[in-house]
This record gives sequence, C-alpha cells and structure tokens, in this order.
Amino acid sequence: MTTTPTIVPRHFNWRLANGVAVISLGRPERKNPLTFDSYAELRDTFRVLTAADDVKAVLIASNGGNFCSGGDVHDIIGPLLQRDMKGLIAFTRMTGDLVKAIRACPQPVIAAVDGVCAGAGAMIALAADLRIGTPNAKTAFLFTRVGLAGCDMGACAMLPRLIGQGRAAELLLTGRTMSAEEGERWGFFSRLVAPEALEAEANALATRLAEGPTFAHMMTKTMLNQEWSMSLDQAIEAEAQAQAICMQTRDFRRAYEAFVGKQKPKFVGD
Repeated sequence: MTTTPTIVPRHFNWRLANGVAVISLGRPERKNPLTFDSYAELRDTFRVLTAADDVKAVLIASNGGNFCSGGDVHDIIGPLLQRDMKGLIAFTRMTGDLVKAIRACPQPVIAAVDGVCAGAGAMIALAADLRIGTPNAKTAFLFTRVGLAGCDMGACAMLPRLIGQGRAAELLLTGRTMSAEEGERWGFFSRLVAPEALEAEANALATRLAEGPTFAHMMTKTMLNQEWSMSLDQAIEAEAQAQAICMQTRDFRRAYEAFVGKQKPKFVGD
C-alpha cells in the first residue's frame, strides 16, 4: 500500500515529484541557517519518511548558492546561553536525533552542496548517503571556533569513517574549511559539478535511484549502518541473510525476466 507523507513544512522548502523528495532550507539571504524549529521539523520529516512508500529517494539541495550555514547565531546560540543543563541536553539530543533520522530513513539521501556548508549544515551533508559538490563548496565543522568540542551530532564517529582519522581530527580540532577539491579527493564528495548543473545532476542521480530496486536500496543502507559494529564473520552472515531476503522480492524476478528478454528491468520496489 502506497502512503503519501503528510508533510506541509513551515521552516524549509519541500517538493515531491517522480518519487524524489527535494528539501532545501528557506533563508538564502542568511545562507540558510538552522533554527530550533527547522531542526525539529527536519527531524520529524525524516522520521515520517520511514513509512512514506511513495518517496523513493531524498535530495537535500542548496538554495541561493549555499547549502547551510549551521545554527543561527541569534536564534540558537544566544538563547542557549540562557538554558540550564536540562535544556542544553534536550537541544543537543534533538540535533543528534536529526542525524539519526536521516540515517534511519530507508531512502537513499543525497546532499547537493554549493557554497557554505558549515557546522550543523556540514553534519547534515555528512549524514547523507551521497554528496555531490561544486568547486564553490566550503565545508567546515567549525564547532571549536565557537568554543565547543568537535564531537557534535556524531561527527567523531562518522567523519573518520568517511575521510580517515587523521584528516577528520584536523578538521574537527581546527574547525578549518575543507575545500571542494580536498572534499572530492578525500571521498567526502562523490564528484564536483558546475554550480549551475548541481541540482540537475543531483536530481538525475536521485531519480536513477528512485527507479531502481528500492527495497534492495533500503537493505543496502541498513547494512551499511549496522555493519559498523560487526566483525567480518558477523557482517558476512548478516549480508547472506539480507541477500536471501532480497532474492524473495518481485524485483529480483523482474530483473531476471528482463535479462532473459533482453530488456531493461522496470523495478517497483516489492
């Protein structure tokens, strides 16, 4: 049964077409900062996507030449100075819950990064499954530059796995900007494209994934997450079970029948 997500956002832009949901933050004049409300609404949206069968892939896009400048200085950092420990931990857990929701949603998530990608914005990009950037992309995990630790929203767990321990340590300790060229060379970005081509290229990738075997994509994403804490023997056994489950899907049969008929398979996701 196909469900339609009841998503009517007030704090970010949303559209859904051909199975691809496109999300972007809505304040380009401020380089798209996050607020308490947009954090919570994004978290809740990615949680809803777990049951949204009509959403096959998600694209987090840039807006107005920038991806996200992180937490709004006036709307977030200022008010945090007035909170007690209970209020502070409620906020930091909420921001971490956004990353967990992005990782837990079954759809592949693509971040299309142009311009500023800083702080929590860099973490949203890191939480995505794939990242495409432009030569203008400037990614900074700048938590130490505001007097905080680099261990924010899962950064110390996720970034070393993507670009290596030493490189991650440098970025998280210094808060310096990672250039687009470094990001591509280190594996943060899958590739770089011209700014004017960014959304079209990212949308084409998202559409290709949306047209693929979406149950199998979900299983791939699930295993990528779960195998972080597995031994090799455990991972091989888990993958054997996962693949056996996928072999029971109709998409697996469709692929075989299309191969026999010398046609391109049309996947449905069941």
